[in-house]
Amino acid sequence: MPELPEVEVVRRGLERWVSGRVVADAQVLHPRAVRRHLAGGEDFGARLKGHRIGVARRRGKYLWLPLADSGQAVLAHLGMSGQLLVQPHDAPDEKHLRVRVRFDDVQSTELRFVDQRTFGGLSLHDTTPDGLPDVIAHIARDPLDDAFDDEAFHLALRRRRTTIKRALLDQSLISGVGNIYADEALWRARLHYERPTATFTRPRTAELLGHVRDVMNAALAVGGTSFDSLYVNVNGESGYFDRSLDAYGREGEPCRRCGAAIRRRPWMNRSSYFCPVCQRAPRVAS
Repeated sequence: MPELPEVEVVRRGLERWVSGRVVADAQVLHPRAVRRHLAGGEDFGARLKGHRIGVARRRGKYLWLPLADSGQAVLAHLGMSGQLLVQPHDAPDEKHLRVRVRFDDVQSTELRFVDQRTFGGLSLHDTTPDGLPDVIAHIARDPLDDAFDDEAFHLALRRRRTTIKRALLDQSLISGVGNIYADEALWRARLHYERPTATFTRPRTAELLGHVRDVMNAALAVGGTSFDSLYVNVNGESGYFDRSLDAYGREGEPCRRCGAAIRRRPWMNRSSYFCPVCQRAPRVAS
């Protein structure tokens, strides 16, 4: 599942190649791609036609394209395999092409939504006064947002009485962090994923947030993390932060700090990767 760095890479591509263009036609080729638009594919396309695309925006893992003068926005959920690609008009259709958007200008490119597993989709929503699609208004700001409130996050950690990785993946507390970057930030902070949030001091919270931001910025600099061909940017290029991962996916390999073998443990239908020496498990109260 794409996390903040991967979605931000796509957003930047859309801002460069799509924002400011007027929709001439939107063709839905698979109804599941717009299943959240209950009026159906034809209605979805008709509502986009004639509108100018505003500046692509993102909050956490959520990406959307505002429609100028409409009070609405197209929310893109990439799911496990969704891709937003900017392609020449004459490029062959992708095998799993689901939606095609053409523009009313002389540029020879179009926007395509491709989704092999059809878990993702596009949907049209009213926007709040802040410009967010109303269905994601409850999502917290992400740690790269200038308006993210570090103190409020710390206080929320203390109140939740949960464990730190669960908190990092709670999109109502902090958005954009998924399994990969949670494991990476926790490794950098030398914190076990089951550390209780009630034990966090302000300096410890600040240190962890610093590592979350550092790992995300490092991933952004190289286009995100790609483990297969399903995550690409708008030009079809893969990121390569997977080459720099310190914990995630490195079971049995030596910790880059102490040399101990990285371990993997099942966790909430996923996996957690950690160093058993650098990231000591919390003591269980007797």
